[in-house]
Amino acid sequence: MKYTLAFDVYGTLINTSSVFNSLEKMIGDQATVFMETWRYKQLEYSFRRGLMEAYTDFSECTNDSLEFCCQLYKTDLSKKQKSILMNEYSVLPTFPDVAKGLKDLKQAGHKLFAFSNGSEKSIIKLLTNAKIIDLFDGIVSVEKIETFKPNPLVYSHFNTETNSSKSDSWLISSNPFDVIGALSYGMRSAWVQRSPDAVFDPWGIEPTTIIHKLTDLASQLKKTKS
Repeated sequence: MKYTLAFDVYGTLINTSSVFNSLEKMIGDQATVFMETWRYKQLEYSFRRGLMEAYTDFSECTNDSLEFCCQLYKTDLSKKQKSILMNEYSVLPTFPDVAKGLKDLKQAGHKLFAFSNGSEKSIIKLLTNAKIIDLFDGIVSVEKIETFKPNPLVYSHFNTETNSSKSDSWLISSNPFDVIGALSYGMRSAWVQRSPDAVFDPWGIEPTTIIHKLTDLASQLKKTKS
């Protein structure tokens, strides 16, 4: 069985933690908690905007959450420092397993799509910089329908854009909210548990499969019944 695969980008393919080095230089010991809160608030702001039907580009959620963290931790970053951090979000690296994992899946005959809350322009820049854009059959962004994951409309939009169906498509993500969103919509989903400390939300909804790195996925899909 050949599947249409929807790959979440931020946190799944792209390592958002790589901003840590710049943050550590700027604010020292607060870098870890600042980075973690920045990521949490970035997602929270996208959820809230989705519910409020107040869509904006995902980069605005990223910028607003950066401003929140500066106020919360009383960190007086300059405009130049904020600009550096925001620019880093557009050139983040992949996790080490990503390129090989994608190549294996492509060689197996699956269709690969980057599927993100980010704008198409920003995702193209990210994947181009990471040298993996040629491994994808296309990019599906939420910007056309102006809402965010895990709204079921987003997963339906993916199927429409890729001419696929719930039954032949998978969502691959390290973000439990995304996995649960896809499963609730009716797709199958692989949770990429990159850390043994990562906890899946105890909602009584389980991933179709759990992998620890992307290079595990091709073999897992072979075992899956259509």
